[in-house]
Amino acid sequence: MPAVRDHTEHVYRTAQQSSAAVSSPVAASWRRCMTLHGLAPEEARLPWRLADGDFRQARERSGVLIAEAVGELDRLFAVIVKAGCCLLLTDEKGIALERRGAGGDDADFRGVGLWSGTVWSEASVGTNGIGTAIADDRPVVIHRDQHFLSRNIGLSCATAPIRDEAGRLAAALDISTCRDDASEATLAILSQAVRDAAARIEANLFRRAFAEARIVLVPADRQGPALLAVDRDDLVLGATRAARQWLGLDDKRIAAGIPASDLLQEGVPGDGAELPDAERAALRRVLSRANGNVSMAADLLGISRATLYRKMKRLSLN
Repeated sequence: MPAVRDHTEHVYRTAQQSSAAVSSPVAASWRRCMTLHGLAPEEARLPWRLADGDFRQARERSGVLIAEAVGELDRLFAVIVKAGCCLLLTDEKGIALERRGAGGDDADFRGVGLWSGTVWSEASVGTNGIGTAIADDRPVVIHRDQHFLSRNIGLSCATAPIRDEAGRLAAALDISTCRDDASEATLAILSQAVRDAAARIEANLFRRAFAEARIVLVPADRQGPALLAVDRDDLVLGATRAARQWLGLDDKRIAAGIPASDLLQEGVPGDGAELPDAERAALRRVLSRANGNVSMAADLLGISRATLYRKMKRLSLN
């Protein structure tokens, strides 16, 4: 077929140009497929498929993810069901854990491997929405001939990554279509829908991980939910990736104990708290700012070290 032959030649020509690989994420992915994964665009290959036992284990490992995602998958699919699209939730390796699709479209999607238990990594099938979103750790749209394999140029995909409560890549959510009339404008709408659904799943995972904490929304201009988990003494227990980026947080700063009010530059919450709770929170914030140095904390409070030690003992902060 001329279109397939032209696509194959274009992939080879573009991937061999280092300047193009630097300037274009798609070309960079094509280059990875050839140099890192040893793939060829003319290969007639389907995605790897897991054995039944391996697939069950993959789903068990991602049990929490699936539990927090199924509601969003159902809601999203209800919106796109008449658009001839297939919806996939994968883990961080690109293994399709959950699928939604209309029965009338199943034959087309099964034929290209968009099915539960398949692996849509770049190593498996080259440049594609899921594999490239995972490799680049960002939302992507891969439209028709942007796919690496010539056999996949009839597909169009919009994919968004999903991160766990520590900001690590945990999954990907993908909408794919085989329709010839899928325009760039349509894909832009699908891309926004899949990013919004992925953000809600990410927020669900975060809230589940910090079920006992107060969840604070950070007013951040970032993709994804910007959330903090805060304990009763106003110390940050966790933060989503967007909140970490916006506030300059990492695991080390969170583990050291940093007051949310310091990060957000707002007053101390909980004016109606009982006095011991409020005093405990205040002392923990000062000790955090002093990196645990009691002498420095006492100086900040304007009291003696002995007095501070007595307060710490009374409030069980020793």
